[in-house]
Amino acid sequence: MKCLPLALGLALVCGIQAIVVPQTMENLDLQKVAGTWHSMAMAASDISLLDAKTAPLRVYVQELRPTPEDNLEIILHKWEGNTCVEKKVFAEKTEHAAKFNINYLEENKVFVLDTDYKNYLFFCVENTDAPEQRLMCQHLAKTLKVDNQVMEKFNRALETLPVHMRIILDLTQGKEQCRV
Repeated sequence: MKCLPLALGLALVCGIQAIVVPQTMENLDLQKVAGTWHSMAMAASDISLLDAKTAPLRVYVQELRPTPEDNLEIILHKWEGNTCVEKKVFAEKTEHAAKFNINYLEENKVFVLDTDYKNYLFFCVENTDAPEQRLMCQHLAKTLKVDNQVMEKFNRALETLPVHMRIILDLTQGKEQCRV
């Protein structure tokens, strides 16, 4: 019986740690994520990150390009006014294979939640400097073919995150994509 309070205390401490640290892939092979991708769904902890066509993190990933130094160049499209423009974001490697530092707006970390390399990739952009943790996550696909099982898997991945996420944009119907 004396072990019960200790076990509960340990469970609470471990539970708190799990809430603070987003779960990411253990290993990520950057060469396998290279290539063209399509944004299929976007979710955010704060609706203002995605609510308007020109919202700050409403971006459409087009391509991932690994560099020889194991960094990642992200080619994306974004609405600026009534024009769709191409942007490049440089993601610098960290000690963890699936986490990168970026300097895009105020957001400062990108991490890969899950990928099978051939069909889907789930990633999140996090601002750890904000008073309140803000996240935007995307479901990317290699083709525009809708896979409901992968969409359900994306929903389950969002449930593991430390803040409440909700899908704001479901792009599986191919509408609203920003193309240059």
